[in-house]
Amino acid sequence: MLSIRKRRHVCPCCGKKFFETIPFLPKYQRTSNALWAMALFELSKTASMKSIVERLNVSASTTARILDKVNYPCTTLPSVISIDEFKGNTGGRKFQCILTNPKEKKVLDILPNRKGDTLYQYFSKFPDRNNIKYVVMDLSTLFRSLAKTAFPKAEIVADRFHALRLAIYALEQVRKEAQKNFHTKRRRYFKHARTLLIKHKEKLDSEELEQVANMLSLSKELAQAYHLKELAYELFASLDVYTAKKKLLAFKMAVQVANLAPFNKVASTYTQWEKEILNAFDVPFSNGYTEGCNNRIKVTKRVAYGMRNYERFKKRILHTMVQY
Repeated sequence: MLSIRKRRHVCPCCGKKFFETIPFLPKYQRTSNALWAMALFELSKTASMKSIVERLNVSASTTARILDKVNYPCTTLPSVISIDEFKGNTGGRKFQCILTNPKEKKVLDILPNRKGDTLYQYFSKFPDRNNIKYVVMDLSTLFRSLAKTAFPKAEIVADRFHALRLAIYALEQVRKEAQKNFHTKRRRYFKHARTLLIKHKEKLDSEELEQVANMLSLSKELAQAYHLKELAYELFASLDVYTAKKKLLAFKMAVQVANLAPFNKVASTYTQWEKEILNAFDVPFSNGYTEGCNNRIKVTKRVAYGMRNYERFKKRILHTMVQY
């Protein structure tokens, strides 16, 4: 820290009093440009405000004021956008929304909540919203309804990972139900070895494949669920929409034969989202970048022990994501 005492001068002609000018200190400021630059650099990291304050040797209020000056307005929308929700617990709301450009890997904005009215009002202010070609999302009926209303000319693309995850969740439900018939030791083993069941068969080594085979031999329903999960993996690994259509039909038929309640729900969801799911095989866009941003937000929030002020929370996220 540098302590400076400004000298006050008096004009010999008019008698006006004024303070001397210091090159590295802006007018009416008590902090230098270098400190602001350093503070902005520190704020771009996933670090707590407390640690930043200690490193810079300034007050928390000064650091907060510097953050308040940060501004990344979203004035236009790109041709491809991705929208997702995340748990922010800020501004009196549990969930917030993140808007990204998956094509250019940029965070566009953070929205205060996931309410349909709030989101529609936000997107209505953009005169170029009819130029959007694709909207990428998870299998959220709220987001789909919003996209159809706010972007009538856009194609909706369902994220493959989220669609596949439904089949994995269904397998987990069948596993938990099957475990109820096992003794304690075997039940614990199944719980600890569940990652082997979740993994794609092609990623297992010979020893792991043998373990899976032993597990499946103990439950017919679990063996059926595992087969359906593998069909889902094959479906979402398709390289083109024609192949995806055939594999989606094969998955639905297999589900109908197995008649497992959790997978019946998955097949029903796939039917309701068939157009959006198949769109994912026509374009190279997904929610992968957006999910990565969500993970980074979780780290920032955890390190900062949460941020109750929505505007500062938003500014901190956008500033942190500039280089991400």
